[in-house]
Amino acid sequence: MDSSITPLEIPHERTSAPSAVKELAVGATGGITQVLIGQPFDIVKVRMQTQANQNAIQVARNILRHEGALAFYKGTLTPLLAVGACISTVYTTFHTLSKTVKSHTNTSTLTAPQTYLIGGLAGLANSIISGPTEHIRIRLQTLPQTRDKQKSKPGVVACLRTITGNGGVRALYRGQTPTMLREFGSYGVWFSVYETLLSRVADSDTKLGTNGKGQVPTYKIATCGIVTGLVLWTVNYPFDVVKSKMQADGFGQYQRYPRMRDAVRETWRESGWRGFWRGLGPTLTRAVPVSAGTFVVVEMVRGII
Repeated sequence: MDSSITPLEIPHERTSAPSAVKELAVGATGGITQVLIGQPFDIVKVRMQTQANQNAIQVARNILRHEGALAFYKGTLTPLLAVGACISTVYTTFHTLSKTVKSHTNTSTLTAPQTYLIGGLAGLANSIISGPTEHIRIRLQTLPQTRDKQKSKPGVVACLRTITGNGGVRALYRGQTPTMLREFGSYGVWFSVYETLLSRVADSDTKLGTNGKGQVPTYKIATCGIVTGLVLWTVNYPFDVVKSKMQADGFGQYQRYPRMRDAVRETWRESGWRGFWRGLGPTLTRAVPVSAGTFVVVEMVRGII
């Protein structure tokens, strides 16, 4: 899962089914919200994964001191531009596969394992977009630290040219294996855990007589999203670490991790098992406001459209 893009609430049989265009608009709005809320936490996470051995507070302090407050939004443009494509890919893949499975099994609902598998496949489809998007974002987030306004700072286009100039289009997909593994697991967890939690909340409210209109309160939806986000990152975080190391790596003779196993081996040699969890703190911290804010905005927009 792109650490800057989250799939939003999927339409459930228990609610009136909105149009695909409406749902995509709602999803894109939620995705943009998540990018804007989560980006400062994300750059701290990436710096911790790929650079000096410092804790989150030290990394954040150094960014503020050497680069200024706006540096916390380095690399924001790329995920913002990709939000629509990612949401569309995930939404289309998930619902197409869901309908196919339901028609073949002759049931109206999916089991948790089926939801996990279909969500994972949607994640794999999304990795085609999220892989290059994150590669560019991470390159921009790991630029040398400076406040010098006289020095030109590479933008998305310049970064894209640098990457393709050192390996063509194929170079954009550096770290694609751990990206695919992370996306499969992340989206599998997101759809299955979120659906399970929301279903239980809805059932509980119905039994208590507080869900008469068939609607789950916004704060409960946000809570389900937060719990899901915490589970998602805790389970799949090592893949994100390996991916970030490969995408921030040098080119040619300066490349340390030509293959996934090289990144895994070097991470273990340098830091042991702790190296695969470096930066998890700010990531989990980020998951709380991002998930809550995203779902609150989603419900507001859904009610307006």
